[in-house]
Amino acid sequence: MLSRSFRTALDARWSALPFQTTIVPARRACLHQASSTTQFQATQPEVPPESSSINNEQAQPSSSAETSSGQEHDASISVPQGKLPIPPTFTAPLKLTPSLTELLPLLATQTPHYITAHLHARPYLVTAGDTVRLPFLMADVYPGDILRFNRASNVGSRDFTLKGAPYVDERLFECRLRVLGTESEPLRIKEKTKRRQRHVQKIKSKHKYTILRVMDVKVKGVDELVKEGAEVVKE
Repeated sequence: MLSRSFRTALDARWSALPFQTTIVPARRACLHQASSTTQFQATQPEVPPESSSINNEQAQPSSSAETSSGQEHDASISVPQGKLPIPPTFTAPLKLTPSLTELLPLLATQTPHYITAHLHARPYLVTAGDTVRLPFLMADVYPGDILRFNRASNVGSRDFTLKGAPYVDERLFECRLRVLGTESEPLRIKEKTKRRQRHVQKIKSKHKYTILRVMDVKVKGVDELVKEGAEVVKE
């Protein structure tokens, strides 16, 4: 009996309040409807004027004409400049001066020869039979491949030296090397830390290098150069 009387007293207390809970959904619905009406009033359908549509129709043929003219202009170019074949390094024949004609046979007959070859701005003083360990891994080469050093600042023997300015003409000599393989250094571990941090980062490195064997260092004679197209200049 006490619980029932308490419930009725609570119901009477809530019913005596000045507002009702049933009004809240109605107010929300009204607000939602008002916002929707203002939104539809703000966004009016835009219809382009007739003059703009006519201008667009007139502009379409001109754009098509421009594209067609551009295609005709591109078609007139047969080969782009970037795709043209690379011309040879030496277009003019080699000219042998009297001093070169006189001393070159002496250098060619006095063996063995040495050469100061340059590869990636590094000089390598080598002779036949030497082993060269490049300080990097050469790309696109395999064991057994034959390479040629065509850039040298000096080519000489025991008594004669042919110097270039800065390089000797590559048609005067031949230096061929064979790729033996690759060689790797021992594993190196470097510890790197940052300030105010306890984490220690260990970086591992194990570089590989290309090994070459010098097969032949040859200085060409005057007769051989003349057969290849060299010209003897007389002063």
